[in-house]
Amino acid sequence: MAITNRKLSDAQPKTAREMGIMQGFPPPPEKRPTKENWDQAPFNRWSFQNMRTLFPTADVRRHGPISLLPHNLRELGHTRYRGADGAERTVAEGLAMTYTDGFLLAHRGEVLSETYFNDMQPHSPHLGQSVSKSLIGVLAGILHDEGILDLSAPLADLVPELGQCGYANATLTQVLDMQSGVKFTEDYGLPDSDMTRIDIASGWRPAPTGQEAPTIRDVMLTLRQERPHGDLFSYRSIETDVVAWALERAAGKSVADLISERIWAHLGAERDAFFTVDSAGVALADGGFNATMRDYARFALMMANQGRVGDVQVVPKAWIDMSRQGDPGKFTGEYEARFKKGAYKNFWWILDADRGDLMARGVFGQLIYVDIETGFVVVILSTWPDYLIPSFSDEVIRAVLALRQAVTGE
Repeated sequence: MAITNRKLSDAQPKTAREMGIMQGFPPPPEKRPTKENWDQAPFNRWSFQNMRTLFPTADVRRHGPISLLPHNLRELGHTRYRGADGAERTVAEGLAMTYTDGFLLAHRGEVLSETYFNDMQPHSPHLGQSVSKSLIGVLAGILHDEGILDLSAPLADLVPELGQCGYANATLTQVLDMQSGVKFTEDYGLPDSDMTRIDIASGWRPAPTGQEAPTIRDVMLTLRQERPHGDLFSYRSIETDVVAWALERAAGKSVADLISERIWAHLGAERDAFFTVDSAGVALADGGFNATMRDYARFALMMANQGRVGDVQVVPKAWIDMSRQGDPGKFTGEYEARFKKGAYKNFWWILDADRGDLMARGVFGQLIYVDIETGFVVVILSTWPDYLIPSFSDEVIRAVLALRQAVTGE
């Protein structure tokens, strides 16, 4: 897994506009994102808010009246915390230093802080990266509650095509918890990794010269089992795409339509969301979801309200309760080292297994934090200069916990 050990800097990151990315009529060639560089610095500062300009997509449509987000704005940027480098700084300084595009904090249903950077606007859709996984996990809980999804059945029973690959005898529960025994190299940006193969299949990278790009599911069917299912946690993005296939087969509809009907239609979202799709029209379930920051917040507030929006129980409370109860003993190696009390369940990270606070996380700095105990929610959308920067990740979590203490006293 490619990780950048980047130090924090007091220098303010430049916006896409300040760097000339996609500025001009037409923009000069060297300032235009390409399939090779769109998610790399500096181009991702523009691309993550303009995915529809670059890739084919499928709508996740909103329905009905827009739900109001009550605002009771407070000055929280001056909240101080000790950063990952040992220095004390304010939340405002930390957000600026970690290439934040949007920040929203809510407590008990009220928005207390909402700030935009890098020319992002309230109407701007932003790529969620692996925040997408948590939406798929919630959708699985809804379909299971409807009785059309058997979590304990072998995946080959749900999707017979999977019988030819390593997922044949894994269960949905094992894959939702990323505890299958299938080998998948989650190395970002490396030419021969499985993750790069998925990037090519999803249309996020060009195929090698003279080769035709496979589809996401073509790649899935090449994967083989290397250890028993259910033994340990290992983060592999493809697990989400496997689950998405099972959900589509069980419900007879696309993931985009299912999320629209089962989730987005109930949130009072301001705008349609969307997934990027491959050449077969299959959504990149593991990272291709895009929405506005306020609509991500509506999703987070629903989770904080134990699955309810108004009088409607959108997500079964039992599923949310289960999603908060991961097993830290499944974490080994880097996961155990970085998340001392952490766990993973139903495509959600759990920061503290005793508390059951949830995180949806994505590379380049995407984060939804939900503390159900206090009704505290944070959404952070970013364009870090590399996929994984542990110092940035630690910095953001420290800032979020300092804010939780300042707002809730816990």
